[in-house]
Amino acid sequence: MIIVFRRPAADVQFLPRTLGRIVARLSGVSVSMTGAGLLEQGRPYIFAANHQSQFDIFALQGYLGCDFRWLAKLELFKIPVFGKAMQLAGYIPVDRAHGRKALQSLDEAARRIADGTSVIIFPEGTRSPDGNLGQFKAGAMVLAIKAGVPVVPVAIVGTHQVLPKGKLLVRPGRVEIRVGAPIATSAYTVKQKQELAERLQGKVAELLGE
Repeated sequence: MIIVFRRPAADVQFLPRTLGRIVARLSGVSVSMTGAGLLEQGRPYIFAANHQSQFDIFALQGYLGCDFRWLAKLELFKIPVFGKAMQLAGYIPVDRAHGRKALQSLDEAARRIADGTSVIIFPEGTRSPDGNLGQFKAGAMVLAIKAGVPVVPVAIVGTHQVLPKGKLLVRPGRVEIRVGAPIATSAYTVKQKQELAERLQGKVAELLGE
């Protein structure tokens, strides 16, 4: 464990990637991905995915196929050992409890993304109770606009069937990650966050076949 913690953040990513694949295989879940060719290697993105299940996290970690970080609540970084592991893995803390500090943490997250760190967000804000796509929250678009990097629509299909909200046992099945064409954010201002949210939601809906 000490050896792993001393590795650079990019190297530590093999742990969640490997964990995601192991969980899928042991659970009898096959995961496939389409659309990888739409992405430019080495460029930072904000991946915006629908959220059907806790299994979304394992699927994305194991099979998205690019280096990324998670945004995480600041409180999680204060947990002994676990918080240190998150820090060394390059996860980005976000303070959502205090107004000014929340804005500062958002600006810092945007800076890190602009400097080359890709992240994943779930714009619905919570898991879907029935597997249907929920409304994207405009507030989630502020980070994308501040960072000035493209937003990538991502549709996750099948995770609601293998692990519905409120269930603990994973069922065998098939999961597909569908990646869409990146959406440039350079032309948007923070005042246009709702417009970007609606456009992004529409693209994810198209990928889902809705």
